[in-house]
Order: sequence, then C-alpha cells, then structure tokens
Amino acid sequence: MIRVLIADDQAMVRQGFGALLAAQPDLVVVGDAANGADAVTAARRLDPDVVLMDVRMPVLDGLEATRRLVGDRPEGGERPRVLILTTFDLDDYVYEALRAGASGFLLKDAPAADLVHAVRVVAGGEALLAPSVTRRLIAEFAARPSRNRPRPTALSALTPRETEVLRLIARGLSNGEIAENLVVAEQTVKTHVGRILAKLGLRDRAQAVVLAYETGLVAAGE
Repeated sequence: MIRVLIADDQAMVRQGFGALLAAQPDLVVVGDAANGADAVTAARRLDPDVVLMDVRMPVLDGLEATRRLVGDRPEGGERPRVLILTTFDLDDYVYEALRAGASGFLLKDAPAADLVHAVRVVAGGEALLAPSVTRRLIAEFAARPSRNRPRPTALSALTPRETEVLRLIARGLSNGEIAENLVVAEQTVKTHVGRILAKLGLRDRAQAVVLAYETGLVAAGE
C-alpha cells in the first residue's frame, strides 16, 4: 500500500483528494494538514510514502515544507517523496519546487486519473512533471547565461554512456524510450539511471533534470 499525506489549506480540497485516493485499492490516506508546518510534523509522525503538497499555505508554505521534509533522514527509513499540487504553474514555483527536492509537479485542474497516476509514479521513484510545467522549466534554464552554469566535478565521475543517459533523461525520455534510442535493454537503462543518481547524490529523475540543465550539460532545444 502507498501511504499518502495531503497538505492543503482548503478543507474541501483535502476531503476531495482524500476521497479520490482512498477509493484506490493500492492507496491509503494516512492523514492531512492545513499548513506547511503541520505537514512537516504530520509527515514525521505518520511516515507517508508520498506527500501531496500545496504551494501557497499559511504558517509555512509548501516550498519550505518540502525543503524540510526532503532534508529529513529518519533513522531506519526513507524521506517521503513530495508531489507539488497547485493552481499556479508559474516559473518560479516550478523551479523552486524542484530545487527544494519535489519529485513531481501537477496542476490542481488535472483530471482525477492523472492525480492517481502521479501518486503511483512518484511513489515508485520516478519524476513527474505536467507537460506545460516541463516547457516552462526548460524556458527558465534557456534564459540563463551558460557562463553561470559551472559543471560540478561530480559529472566527471560519469562514464560516457551514463552522461548520454543523463542527457536523455533531461529531455524527458522514459527508461523504455532511452532503451529504444540507445538500442539496449530497458534493464540496462535502469542500471545506468541508478548509478547516475548514486554518483551525483540525487534522489530521483526530477533532480537529474534540474542538474543537467543547471550545469549546461543539456541546453534548451537540444
């Protein structure tokens, strides 16, 4: 079962999302919170797999709450994965949410099926971005001068094949698409992805995308 915590300052939203997710056979809603501070406290107590996090909340906003949750390393456990939900698809929110450690970003007006799918994808360790959000993210990096993107020495630890896989991840390709592109088995791609994340100290593909663009390894339009 995938354990979910819902953080949103609107009671109707929490109840609606809760009812939708609780109706799924593989999902269980373990709690909810009306602000970011309560979300952090509840997550530490309830140990959810995924936190649905609103951006604009009182006391502590969703971005800072995400930073605190992702920074946590509970003894014997894993940090929860954060799926940002918002009505605002503004560039700053997208970029800062991913920099804060969010594993996904979905607009609240997305179909119910997309929300359920997003929770499962994020819980499984993948990254998820709405198409419109991905375009905005790439535009954000494209607007930045490349001279401000020094490559970290960590990238030198990657093999040529791993560097190639990282570029394809940044383009938004799935493991299956990368395997087809490189003419290798999908399991081989999964192995490469795991090694890339481990060598670069990244949690998931969302952070890999940010790093690839931020360091200039990939440029918008490639």
